[in-house]
Amino acid sequence: MSMKLAGMTSALALAAAAPVLAETSFNRIATFATTANMAAGEDTSRPTSAEIVSVSEDGLTLIYTDSPLGVVGLIDITDPEAPKPLGTIAMGGEPTTAVIAGARAYVAVNTSESYTAPSGRLVTVDLESREEVASCDLGGQPDSVARAPDGSFLAIAIENERDEEVNDGALPQMPAGFLVKLPLTEAGVDCAALERIDLTGLAAIAPEDPEPEFVSVNEAGDIAVTLQENNEVVIVAADGTISHFPAGTVDLDGIDTKKDGRLSFTDRQEGRLREPDGIKWIGTDHLATANEGDWNGGARGWTIFSRDGQVVWEAGASLERAIAAIGHYPEHRSKSKGVEVESVEVASFGGTPLAFVASERASVVAVYDLTDPSAPRLLQILPSGISPEGVVAIPGRDLLVTANEADLREDGGAPAHVMIYRRGEGPAVYPTLTSEGSDPLIGWGALSALAADARTPGQLWAVSDSVYSMAPTIYRIDATATPARITEAIPVTRMGQAAQKLDLEGIATDGEGGFWLASEGNSAKLVPHAIYHVDGKGRIDEEIPFPAELLAGETRFGLEGIAKVGDVLWMAVQREWKDDPKGQVKLLAYDLKEESWGAVRYPLDAPAEGAWMGLSELTVHGDWAWLIERDNRVADAGAAKRLTRVALSDLKPAPLGSELPLVKKEVVRDLVPDLQRLNGYVPDKVEGFAIDAAGTGYFVTDNDGTDDASGETLFWSVDQLPE
Repeated sequence: MSMKLAGMTSALALAAAAPVLAETSFNRIATFATTANMAAGEDTSRPTSAEIVSVSEDGLTLIYTDSPLGVVGLIDITDPEAPKPLGTIAMGGEPTTAVIAGARAYVAVNTSESYTAPSGRLVTVDLESREEVASCDLGGQPDSVARAPDGSFLAIAIENERDEEVNDGALPQMPAGFLVKLPLTEAGVDCAALERIDLTGLAAIAPEDPEPEFVSVNEAGDIAVTLQENNEVVIVAADGTISHFPAGTVDLDGIDTKKDGRLSFTDRQEGRLREPDGIKWIGTDHLATANEGDWNGGARGWTIFSRDGQVVWEAGASLERAIAAIGHYPEHRSKSKGVEVESVEVASFGGTPLAFVASERASVVAVYDLTDPSAPRLLQILPSGISPEGVVAIPGRDLLVTANEADLREDGGAPAHVMIYRRGEGPAVYPTLTSEGSDPLIGWGALSALAADARTPGQLWAVSDSVYSMAPTIYRIDATATPARITEAIPVTRMGQAAQKLDLEGIATDGEGGFWLASEGNSAKLVPHAIYHVDGKGRIDEEIPFPAELLAGETRFGLEGIAKVGDVLWMAVQREWKDDPKGQVKLLAYDLKEESWGAVRYPLDAPAEGAWMGLSELTVHGDWAWLIERDNRVADAGAAKRLTRVALSDLKPAPLGSELPLVKKEVVRDLVPDLQRLNGYVPDKVEGFAIDAAGTGYFVTDNDGTDDASGETLFWSVDQLPE
């Protein structure tokens, strides 16, 4: 059975890149969970993180900060496809940034007692002995650290951050932050020569209370620092001269500004403060800022400035819209700051200057060609772990690394990860599905089911689930394109308005241009368990509720998948209901002519301890009903993701309330290797499967609308299925 990813060539790369770059791209080659750095016997359930990541001068060792554990972690990337844990080093406080120079690591550590009594130190660690060998009192709470390219000094932003619970987080809140410059010699840092650089009186916003956030040093030794909450950029030249300029505002068009359960990129914001977080020099004459926002702003993109503060180029809403086209837009952040561009890295690969722009909320890194700083070109968008905080380029080895801070294991999600990418010949393998080029822009995500057109190979239909509760939608997918393309969005409506109280988890064509839809239901939220018929324009014209004898045993976990066999609709129930034996779920049958219900039972495999097993799709092709059976685990714990099938001749429904026959299943394919093909962590929700008119099978994962999830959607095909 052969398998291919539907996105083996990124349309973004093809459309944006010049011919010389069209043959090269970045693809992820490894994923490293921070839990792997815990020693034997440690409590691996403790929260951990990977925030800011740096690399040794030889490019072989990564160091990342882990504030929940109060440590820095080290990773051996001698073989970048097989990163090895080197353990952690305790810092006696909250590490914020670490850099390596020679055989030493220099770690900024926050030791503050409170917001009003900030403190911190720069710790020098000998990497061979793993011991602290020196410490400098920094006089405040450190955030970012940058090493001068010539190794002559370190620049440290002393943020002295505000308490967001005081005065609604508004400035000023003393004490003020400042900048530290520390000479660096072969013997280490010279604490006695620490230079404290005052940044007060510069910004128009709260000039008495600067909060420096991120620093960058260019080849000439000039330091650039962002004052995020003050919306200001300061440059401290190598000769000590200080200049500064306001980061200014952006007018944004074509964005979504409402957290309302729908994707609608038709809004506008005027005069949005950039409030930059990350900053990087582009040569010695330009600066790139990541405009995350914090207090009153956030411009959803990034900007290139000249060193005198002139805007050379502005992304506006273009990056956010490109992110929406690949399904990573976080609708739940629409009212706030959208995708929240957090950090930026700049480096030259193969003679081409590139920018790597990380979006915290969309969990992606965008790659731009900076050959012309006044007209950057978007080359590709890389999938990252959840909430990329730090990015480091290693051009000497054609590598890129991201540190992704979110650890969601307490809620059943993935741990924090460090991810490694390599630039090489060949196309980008992500995205696997896109709506790029749609006009108006089709936003999408949380795809929960697939169906195939009975006559046209490669034409599929998908639906989104309750993540977009105010805009249930049917999507047309052209799977013959690479990557596969969403070409049409059909809203599901009732009486001319977007249908509410739906949780669509199944779709089947009716053979007459319309669709049958299965809604999972949740009585606690007044969402009924039901079947709906819609015409080709998405208008609901029939609703079939569950009968009372079925609802008597209901639980939260309802329909997942629907298929039509003659006059009978077959549906899978995800998990056991109250009247089911343990380890068995119902496959429901509804006879459209007789208007009668029946069912059979399906045997689930036993779950791992603490997990559950369930069904997440049902489709019919040939003589078989095909199902997806999976557990609810992710990453290394996500072990059970399978394609199974049941012979149609075995589907002989008995009336509800009677003894239901137990069908025999056949496991057709282990999907875990498929889910690992892009070298990320295993997602929990494989939720769509369909077989097209040519007999090709297609799968899709549900990305949960990028809410407590990485946002990755994996869409792939299987060329041959067993008879």
